[in-house]
Amino acid sequence: MKLKELESILQDCEVFSDPKIHFEQYPTTAHLAARMLYTADTVYNDIEDKAVGDFGSGCGILSIAANILGAGYNVGFDIDPDAIAIAQQNSEEFETDIDFVLTDLSVDSQLLDRYKGSLDTIVMNPPFGTKNKGVDMVLLKKAIELSNHAVYSLHKTSTREHIMKKAKEWGVTCEVVAEMKFDVPMMYKFHKKKSVDIAVDFLRFEKLQ
Repeated sequence: MKLKELESILQDCEVFSDPKIHFEQYPTTAHLAARMLYTADTVYNDIEDKAVGDFGSGCGILSIAANILGAGYNVGFDIDPDAIAIAQQNSEEFETDIDFVLTDLSVDSQLLDRYKGSLDTIVMNPPFGTKNKGVDMVLLKKAIELSNHAVYSLHKTSTREHIMKKAKEWGVTCEVVAEMKFDVPMMYKFHKKKSVDIAVDFLRFEKLQ
């Protein structure tokens, strides 16, 4: 499958009708999702036939992209039951086989223990931590602990130095796969502009053998 074809398919993903600002719910665009998963699959061979987890799965677009690209198993984790409902609906529309789990990843260590050793790759577009300070790093650390091999994540470019330092502390490699623009549309009452582009890094973390 070509990248443009994947992006075109993902355009049909339903997004939040009533997003919740306290969860920093901003939908991952088809453009970003396609590039993230296509790169993880074609450049690093981390998707096809692999068990893929999606941290903060939201409307399920990253999980659906992974499934379309041939993931052997898919599971998405999210804190919001409304997001899970949209993701399940999307999954049915796309005829993809994905498990969605309702959980607060930042505190539910028991649930994560259940998945220990069973997920090869974790993909995520975490909250940037503007409402809940540091939540991006909490989720990233848990993803790295849980994945058998690689983690792919989006983070503000302004936090790159801090993340590189943390990756070193955690004993993983951190590679800037691409610099991207995250388009934040006018979704909340406090938004003054039609859309804002945020500079983000698409990062790949790998456990040192």
